[in-house]
Amino acid sequence: RVPLVESGGGSVQAGGSLRLSCVVTGYTDCYYDMSWYRQAPGKEREFVSGISTDGSTNYTDSVKGRFTISQDNAKITAYLQMDSLKPDDTAMYYCKSVPVRRHLSGCDVDAWGQGIQVTVSS
Repeated sequence: RVPLVESGGGSVQAGGSLRLSCVVTGYTDCYYDMSWYRQAPGKEREFVSGISTDGSTNYTDSVKGRFTISQDNAKITAYLQMDSLKPDDTAMYYCKSVPVRRHLSGCDVDAWGQGIQVTVSS
């Protein structure tokens, strides 16, 4: 499994900002579509935002205009800039990578990060 390393979580007050990072540390030649999901206590994991290697992005409605996803040129790091945070954004956030160059050796495994906590207080 290609490991993913997430960072940048923490606790902030409502209206604050955090920036999450997710780095692929395994097969770095694969190029990755990357996305963020979140799971609040007692709720199912939900899609938050995704970015493809062609630069296209999408967001769940509840974060549009507040969150921005981006990716580095090497297509192995994804960032999620979260502004105007709300208590409802409190959750464990998970990064997911999907290899694009699946014809390359080692580039056939989708991977999830271990999750990083984001807590927003009112």
